[in-house]
Amino acid sequence: MAKFAYLSRLRWTHFAVAIAVVTGAYTGMNWWLGPQVPVESVIKRDFIQTVVASGHVESPHRVDIGAQITSTVTRIPVNEGDDVKAQDVLIELAATELQATERQADIVVTQAQARIRQLKELQAPVAEQTLRQAKSNLQNAQSALTRNQSLFKQGFIGEAALDDSRKAVELADAQVNSAQKQLETTRSTGSDYAMAESAVSEARAAADAAHARAKYAVIRAPMQGTLIGRNVEVGDVVQPGKVLMTLSPKGKTQLVLAIDEKNLRLIALGQKAIVSADAYPLQKFDATLVYINPGVNAQTGAVEVKLDIDKPPAFLRQDMTVSVDIEVARRLQTLLLPAAAVHDADGPSPWVARVENGHIAKVLLMAGLRSGGFVEVLRGLNEGDMVVSGAPAAPIGARVRTRVPSR
Repeated sequence: MAKFAYLSRLRWTHFAVAIAVVTGAYTGMNWWLGPQVPVESVIKRDFIQTVVASGHVESPHRVDIGAQITSTVTRIPVNEGDDVKAQDVLIELAATELQATERQADIVVTQAQARIRQLKELQAPVAEQTLRQAKSNLQNAQSALTRNQSLFKQGFIGEAALDDSRKAVELADAQVNSAQKQLETTRSTGSDYAMAESAVSEARAAADAAHARAKYAVIRAPMQGTLIGRNVEVGDVVQPGKVLMTLSPKGKTQLVLAIDEKNLRLIALGQKAIVSADAYPLQKFDATLVYINPGVNAQTGAVEVKLDIDKPPAFLRQDMTVSVDIEVARRLQTLLLPAAAVHDADGPSPWVARVENGHIAKVLLMAGLRSGGFVEVLRGLNEGDMVVSGAPAAPIGARVRTRVPSR
């Protein structure tokens, strides 16, 4: 039994020594090979650089709708969000007083027109009759004067009777002239007729103004569009200058974005973009950059840009939030490297830690486009090169082992 116990202890001792030797060898091997570091591989594929921004949907212009008179709202047949056509009724206002003013103005027009008919049908015929009577009286007076002149020469009447005849002719002549003037005023070229026509024109102008003002009681849509704002209810007393509704006209729809000014050098008119609404993230649609604001917002450091939507989807709504990827550059089959592997990327000499024959080497590179977490490699690396991802776990020149990060 003693011999068996001795042999058992001896086997365990040898086993422990073997484990210690293996562990020491493994540790020594790891020390000699160096630490394990995550690496990324340089790949080659097509690459698109984009500028990403968020914005909102907006029509090129909006129409604010208000009242032109002070009145009380009696009816609103539309609601916010409704699509309306041109001349659709939006708001109706109390119009009793306006309608009374209309009727009164129409009555004044009728009275003025009656004055012209009176001149034509009554005063002109009377003036003509008066003129004929005056001319007849003048002829009678002239005949009487002729007879009296003959009688005076024969001595049958005196000087006084002859003077009376002369005065009668002068009076009749004056009456003819007066009747002639009176008749002329009633004709189309006369002063009474001109005054009557002027009164008709003035009355019609007042009536037109009354009718136009009465139309202000019904507020209509100036064009086809969608009501995106409503600030009025039935019973409200409205006044000129207050915005009651806001209409988004039917037509071209744009996207308005705020681009960081550091990307200003990358964007240009005509660039294409892929857009998704936050409410419908899986439904993509195309847009085109059409406007770049010439100024930079001093508070935000952003530049406003606008994009036209090539084919607006049916779900798009005014002021809807959107995410936009503007394509600013494209490269075919270019070398790419994850941006996390590039050090001093914004400095004058970007570099990477490349693994060469089991050692870390510092390699300067020329970077190109950057987008979506990748950097284009123009010079310094080749396809398939392995570079350390992130900060190197060992100094330059150290021996390391590579580990490809799981995706």
